[in-house]
Amino acid sequence: MRARTSLLAAVLVAGVMAGPSVLPAAASAPAASAAAQSAQSAHPALEAALAGLPSADATAALVRVGGKEGVWRGSSGVRDLWTGRPADPAARFRAGSVTKVFTAAVALQLAAEGRLDLDRSVRSYLPELIPAAYEDVTVRQLLDHTHGIPAPDFPGTTVEEWYADRFRIHDPRDLVRSATSKKPEFAPGERQHYLNIGYTIAGLLIERVTGDTYEHQVACRVLRPLGLRDTYLPGKNPRIVGPHNHGYQRMRLDGGTPGLRDVSVWGTTDGWAAGDLVSTTADLERFTHALFGGRVVRGPLLEEMFTLPKVTDFRTGKPAAYSVGLSMKVLGGREVWGKTGGRWGYNAAVAATRNGSRTLVYSVNSTDAKGQDMNKVAEHIMVAVFGRP
Repeated sequence: MRARTSLLAAVLVAGVMAGPSVLPAAASAPAASAAAQSAQSAHPALEAALAGLPSADATAALVRVGGKEGVWRGSSGVRDLWTGRPADPAARFRAGSVTKVFTAAVALQLAAEGRLDLDRSVRSYLPELIPAAYEDVTVRQLLDHTHGIPAPDFPGTTVEEWYADRFRIHDPRDLVRSATSKKPEFAPGERQHYLNIGYTIAGLLIERVTGDTYEHQVACRVLRPLGLRDTYLPGKNPRIVGPHNHGYQRMRLDGGTPGLRDVSVWGTTDGWAAGDLVSTTADLERFTHALFGGRVVRGPLLEEMFTLPKVTDFRTGKPAAYSVGLSMKVLGGREVWGKTGGRWGYNAAVAATRNGSRTLVYSVNSTDAKGQDMNKVAEHIMVAVFGRP
């Protein structure tokens, strides 16, 4: 018991307050084929990116690299700070905004079937919910973040307040009403502003045109056909079902002392179709290969996911970086498409070159998963796989 308490105290206090933990790294690696083991030894940059966990930035990390350019599997850190057991490489985790890729894929499937028109106004599908001020917003603009609808209001302004409110159940329609009660940020199609609200509405659109739940549509159109048995949408359940590495968040603890709090149990109804997915690196890797290979969205509509709108970002003025469901960044001199996500205690990403020659999936148990800056462990993983911007 004393050893467990020492590990917890060292990471909560020394790790957070004084920099990376001086404790030995707790690492584990899943069983791998001879080819995979050979590939692992050829990636010192990835090994370095995962070294030293738990640290001030992250308590665990899981990585899968695939594609024609080679395979690598790795895990590091601990399953939980209390026991110090090695991180489970097959663990489930919150994937955050990676959910948007699944939502976009279902919407594009419905468009291919003629049940959803990307150029039709959202209000024509949801007239009782979308006010006249937003009558010109199209379905495509929802999906590529060029709709101009602002974010809804949420109670609280600090992570401590949000944690105290973590079990609140959010109705997606209430979120839409909150957002659309405000003035548009810009005319539809003129700028891009990455927000969750477009995908919240997209989830409601999927339900309206199918007469079914969003969750069931994702399951029957994507999860079951691809055999993603460890991926699910949690609904109102704030717990991660099945084996998972605990997530921790830096915040002020009871009494005002800074430290890490276990935030593994936290409701995700505020994210819903924009951010509540739970998955594994193996499932997300399979999904990425299928998506980029044209086996999820078929035909010309797949190009919607690899086409950036020709507008500028609402905040920075830089060229738009988000397409339908994905985003694009030039890394190592080539275009890398994918999606990152963050929920308290968890950062995740799927990424690949357009031809699928190199793919990456990671889960990082970040201690500030929704911070302004990218988690350093996640950044080092991305650079190790694809190169620098």
